[in-house]
Amino acid sequence: MKKRSVLFCVAGLIACASLLAFSLTENPKEDKPKEIQLEIYTNYGVMTVKLYNETPLHRDNFVKLATEGFYDSLLFHRVIQGFMIQAGDPNSKHAPAGKMLGTGGPGYTVPAEFNSNLIHKKGALAAARMGDHVNPQKASSGSQFYIVQGRPTAVGQNYSAEQREIYKTIGGTPFLDGQYTVFGEVIKGQEVIDAIASVPTQPGDRPVNDVIITKIKVLN
Repeated sequence: MKKRSVLFCVAGLIACASLLAFSLTENPKEDKPKEIQLEIYTNYGVMTVKLYNETPLHRDNFVKLATEGFYDSLLFHRVIQGFMIQAGDPNSKHAPAGKMLGTGGPGYTVPAEFNSNLIHKKGALAAARMGDHVNPQKASSGSQFYIVQGRPTAVGQNYSAEQREIYKTIGGTPFLDGQYTVFGEVIKGQEVIDAIASVPTQPGDRPVNDVIITKIKVLN
């Protein structure tokens, strides 16, 4: 009887081990977090953006502000053709013509999340910030962001072959890499970047006619 009990125990252990091995084979690692996408609605068209899971602080902050309607009716207040378009200053909401913009925010910053795999290619979504002299940690603005237009350019061997090809063909602003946090990219509607970047501007790089974010919608 004792021998039989031992055999049952051994059989049970083997069965458990088999189930564990099957489980590890089927789920070798946890599922990756779902990629978050948003739509930025403007009076020049719609851009679809995906946010990077590699920059979770910026991802979660951007989703929070968008969900709260923080960006509704704000302007792309700084536009430089061949460089980038910038938005997210709460002081730009219904701002009168001629008002200087670019210093507003939600009252906090976000720690930098630099990642050498995330570069300032055309369409990159990145966080604006105060200059190094007052911000040596390179912390990001809590709300201001920019979208890269840039130009095709050559970069050095410190970039991967794939990154060099991206900068050579679609362009970007590589001199900003490692200085500002890139946390997403435009995956649809890059023509809207070009349309906004081409608008006439006044001193201070504010568009003569307002470029308005009507809303930012979280898709998932």
